[in-house]
Order: sequence, then structure tokens, then C-alpha cells
Amino acid sequence: MSVIAQASGVIPRLPRGVRLKRDEMRGEWLLLAPERVVKVDAIAVAILERCDGTATIESIVDDLAATYSADRTRIDADVRALLNGLAAKRMVDL
Repeated sequence: MSVIAQASGVIPRLPRGVRLKRDEMRGEWLLLAPERVVKVDAIAVAILERCDGTATIESIVDDLAATYSADRTRIDADVRALLNGLAAKRMVDL
């Protein structure tokens, strides 16, 4: 896992040119970037909607744990794994 996403206080955001969009015709969410499209599931959408450039990874994890009444440790691992994977593809800035 990336050292950056493991650090405290990291504020993830979608880089310029990348956006989360709902494709109403197909009924699915897409992460759009120049010359790239990635289908994302409901869990990824819940995480990416919180990557607004102001929330830290820790606050995103806390919000998701409270919203879904789920184990914070598990959510933390899932959030960091998703963000690291997307950062490697340059679809999220950490």
C-alpha cells in the first residue's frame, strides 16, 4: 500500500479533468478521465463522493463507518485500497 495513503491528514481529491458521473441510460456510475472510463460500484461511489478536496481520509472513513454502521478498521482498509489503486492510475490525487 502506498506510504502516502497510509499517512495521516491526506486529503484525496479528483484531479483536474476527472469526474464522477452517473450514466442514466445504463444505470451505472462512471469515473471519467481524458481518454479513460472506469465503471465504479456503489461502494466506490460512496467513497469518491466524499473526495471533495477538503476531507481527510480519516474523516471519510469516520463518515462511512457512521453512515453504514460498519467496522471502522475494515472501512479504513477498503478506502485506502481503493484510493491507492485509483491514485496509481492517476484518477485520484493523494
